[in-house]
Amino acid sequence: MKLDLAKTDKHYYHASTEPALRTFDTYAYVTVTGSGAPAGPEYVAAIESLYRTAYGAKKIAKLAGHDFVVPKLEGLWWVESDEPPLTVPREQWHWKLMVRMPEFVTAAMVHGATFEQITEGDAIQALHIGPYATEPETLAKLEAFMAAEGLTMNGRHHEIYLSDPRRAPAAKTRTILRHPVRRVAEK
Repeated sequence: MKLDLAKTDKHYYHASTEPALRTFDTYAYVTVTGSGAPAGPEYVAAIESLYRTAYGAKKIAKLAGHDFVVPKLEGLWWVESDEPPLTVPREQWHWKLMVRMPEFVTAAMVHGATFEQITEGDAIQALHIGPYATEPETLAKLEAFMAAEGLTMNGRHHEIYLSDPRRAPAAKTRTILRHPVRRVAEK
């Protein structure tokens, strides 16, 4: 029986179209970090490398009696500028692409990418339905929710790509947008 994290961990892989506050534990990922425009050559090469690594870990785990469905692509995004991120040219964006790994996958099973444990903690999230170009609409909802709840960003913008943009029509693409947060008074 294959473990499918998207089915067994609804807390992580499910979001409403309205913002909600959730808490996330520590999870293991294979990751690749880089910079440049989404869909640019470095970005595409990083995805290919990341999936080679994830499927390699899957093969090793299966031989050890633990099979799993390779989870969805995720990304942490940031800019190294004081400008609002969406005003910074896409070629200057930084990203950490990630694929979550089940608990039985270890660093020794990972070759070709970084294996790391990441704790996100408190975060707000919402499901964005539609093309990536319309994400600012959902991001505005997240910003309004943060302001109303007295929250501020506490980490990097996180996206979970539930749809494969090569297969789903842009209007039906589903992406979880997540911001790690903390109360404004916390330090």
